[in-house]
Amino acid sequence: MNTLTRQDIPSLRKAVEWAEENKVALGHFNVSDSTQVHAIVEAAIELNVPIVLGVSGGERNFIGLQTIVAIVKSLQQEHNYPIFLNADHTYSYEDVTAAIDAGFDSVIFDSTKVGHEKNVEITKKCVEYARNSGREVLVEAEMGNIGQSSSMWDEAPAEVDDDVLTDPTMLKRFVEETGVDLIAPAVGNLHGMSKNGRNPRLDIERIIELREAGGVPMVLHGGSGISDEDFTEAIKSGMSMVHINTEIRAAYHAGIRDYIAENSDDIAPYRFESKGKEDMKQVVLKRLRLFNRMG
Repeated sequence: MNTLTRQDIPSLRKAVEWAEENKVALGHFNVSDSTQVHAIVEAAIELNVPIVLGVSGGERNFIGLQTIVAIVKSLQQEHNYPIFLNADHTYSYEDVTAAIDAGFDSVIFDSTKVGHEKNVEITKKCVEYARNSGREVLVEAEMGNIGQSSSMWDEAPAEVDDDVLTDPTMLKRFVEETGVDLIAPAVGNLHGMSKNGRNPRLDIERIIELREAGGVPMVLHGGSGISDEDFTEAIKSGMSMVHINTEIRAAYHAGIRDYIAENSDDIAPYRFESKGKEDMKQVVLKRLRLFNRMG
């Protein structure tokens, strides 16, 4: 097997096409520091699959907009590898354009705080700005209620009501009106993860209907806590990318916590962060194997 290069998959659009052709899904993992970036990139290179790094508004504020772009560009050049950067959950047109100008490969306009008509209006403006940026930048939008917080719940809802799930007819109209490249629907998925590891089941039939209706690649948000069976069926049914955040945050936190508990006098950050990095990397490897159907 030849090692993937940037020449093989030069853009995120090509990476999505690669996933659809191979009937797999791209792994999208959120980061807020360089240690987490290295954990995810090392896992992707080890398995020889393209990778997407996500940075939400809060994460971008912490690590720095230009800083994360510089880190990713450096790793792209060092490894000549298909590593892509997404501005996750961006709530304003101004923040979308700032991410595009900074060099992100994709942006997500999150309509949680606006109504449907405003969502269409702003998403369309975002698409137009991306098209005129001089680079290939993908624009993703959300439809339906997936929630917002990447946190751990004491107990997940037993099921998600139909009235918050994405309607295929509305999705078709939205894609036609906005020209969006990717869509993140509500299909029973929720941001965050139950502490018992059991999230609500996904509506697989709805995924099939939405993919056919929208005609554009779909992204599964809120992947943490979803069962392996649901992941597999969702990817088969039309999900081309899967977002994971809470699950890797928990692993990173646990690794650091456990190291400090056993080595309370060690104050060297690179040692306790290394344990967090390794624990996080193992979760990423597990998810990427599943998303790419590796043994």
